[in-house]
Amino acid sequence: MTAVWRYGRPSLVVLLAGLAVGVPLWLVAVTSAKPQAEAIEPNLDLPRHWQPSANYADAVSQGEMLRGFLNSLLVVVPSVVLVLLLGAGAAWVFARRKSKLVSAAYALCISGLLLPPAVITIVMELRQLGLAGTRPGMIAVYTGMYLSTSIFFMTGFIRAIPTELEEAARMDGASPSRIFWRIVLPLLRPVIATATIMVMLYAWSDVFYAFFVLGGGDRATLPLNLYQVASAQLYLNNWHLVFAYVVVMSLPMVAVFLVGQRKIVSGITSGAVK
Repeated sequence: MTAVWRYGRPSLVVLLAGLAVGVPLWLVAVTSAKPQAEAIEPNLDLPRHWQPSANYADAVSQGEMLRGFLNSLLVVVPSVVLVLLLGAGAAWVFARRKSKLVSAAYALCISGLLLPPAVITIVMELRQLGLAGTRPGMIAVYTGMYLSTSIFFMTGFIRAIPTELEEAARMDGASPSRIFWRIVLPLLRPVIATATIMVMLYAWSDVFYAFFVLGGGDRATLPLNLYQVASAQLYLNNWHLVFAYVVVMSLPMVAVFLVGQRKIVSGITSGAVK
């Protein structure tokens, strides 16, 4: 009995995880291929009449997905770049400097992992700065929200990098900026890939903060645009179009995850060989 439980427990965990992830994905996929009459009450049944191409075409055209996709790129990509660059620079200082002031600054920076952002305060500050309802304001919010996560991961990774590499570069006359760009940053590729995936997944699917900061309109991102069109008269009970929108909106993040996953594995392998 013990042997059966020992080998059956991993299979049970995998089965439960597969059901928890697979059932919602299946519901979204099959509903996005159904006509409206079959999709009024979403279920796990296969469509009796398949029309995925028409549903996806209507979701892209009627849901203004191209504009939402461009708005999401203009907000998410600069946010990710700022989070990675600022996080890597701060993490390098926190990992190499030893003092009470640096330790206090590190604790303050990673406190964002535990303290949730105050939406009302953020909106009021953005209004005072004239950034409310603008993309730079949204970029600043995402950068501040996810910078703590980037600093936390990168600091621990840099501490595991031998300091002899940097000391050898200093002896050769390399400046601190050159050491950072040519030695430290390339070694951070695995953790950069991980941070990129995490930040992009959170920012790409965010509706809450985008609703308060951007407020919709021409600057609405994909999730915010989905919320607006799903609440409109056009999309009431049109679950086939809503789920088709969700599928198309998720495809870029699936591609980022697949590419980033390969980068993580290759970065760890190259580091082990060296």
